Amino acid sequence: MKLRDEWLEALLACVDEGTFDGASAALRVSPSAISQRIKALEQAVGQVVLVRTSPVRATAVGEVLLRGARQRALVDAELQRALGSAVPGRTLPGDVVDLPVAVNADSLATWFVEVLTTVAEWGDARLRVFVEDQDHSARLLREGAVLGAVTASSAAVQGCSVSELGVMRYVPLVRRDLWERCSGRLAELPTLRFNDRDDLQRRILADVGLEPRVEHVIPSAEGFAAAVRAGLGWGMVPEGLADEDDHLRRVPGVGDLDVPLFWQCWRLETRALARLTDEVTSAAHRLR
Repeated sequence: MKLRDEWLEALLACVDEGTFDGASAALRVSPSAISQRIKALEQAVGQVVLVRTSPVRATAVGEVLLRGARQRALVDAELQRALGSAVPGRTLPGDVVDLPVAVNADSLATWFVEVLTTVAEWGDARLRVFVEDQDHSARLLREGAVLGAVTASSAAVQGCSVSELGVMRYVPLVRRDLWERCSGRLAELPTLRFNDRDDLQRRILADVGLEPRVEHVIPSAEGFAAAVRAGLGWGMVPEGLADEDDHLRRVPGVGDLDVPLFWQCWRLETRALARLTDEVTSAAHRLR
C-alpha cells in the first residue's frame, strides 16, 4: 500500500489544528482539499482515520498513521536542514523542526524551564508543550500526538526509548495559622488538588483512613503553591516551589513524597530529537 505524503500531511494538520478548517489554513489549501485527502487516505487503508468531533481526534488506525506521519515529518525536516547546509547561502522551506512534547505542570514550572531557555537559543526548532500529568503523558506518545514525554513510567511505550530523569520531590505544606485554626488535626484541614487526575493528597489521607473534608481545585503549579501560602488548604508542593517561610510549616505526620520521572521518546536517529533528549536529561539531573 502506497500512502501519499499529502494524505499524511493532511492527517497531521487536522489533529494538530483540531479542525479541517484549521488544517486548510496551516497547509494553505482549501478545506475541500483537506477533506478529499483524508477521504483518499481512509479509502487507501479501508478504515476511518479521524473521528469528526470538535476537535477532531484520531481513531486507533489513525493513531498508527499519525505516529508515522509525525516521524516522517521529523526526518524530512532533518533532511531539508542537511540539504540547506550542503548548499551555502540556501535556506530550504521546512527547516524549522517541530518538537511536540508532553510535560507535567510541576516539571514545567521548575526544572523544565532550563529546557525552554536552551531551545530558545537554537533558533531552528518549534517547541509545542502539552501539559499532562506524568501518570498519563505516555498516552500522548502512544497516540502519536507527541514525540517525547516526561512520564512516571519506566515501561517503554512501543517504539520508544526510556531515560531516567530522577525524582520530583513533593513537600507537605500548610499555612501555620490554618493549622492552628484546625486544632492541629489533619482531618480538619481543607485539601488542595491540582485537577481531577491528581490523587497525591487523597492517597496520603487514605493511608491514615481519612477523606478530604473540603477539597479546592487549583489547576496551576504556581497557583497551587500560592494557594498553600494563602492558607486555602494543605497540599503536596513541588520542592522547587516550596519556599518555606515563617507563615508555612510542614504537615506533621506526613512525609515527603518522591515521584520518579522518566523521559520517553521515539527511537529515531535525528539530530533534533537527540539534542532535545540531551537537554531534557541534563536539565533534570541538574535538579538533583
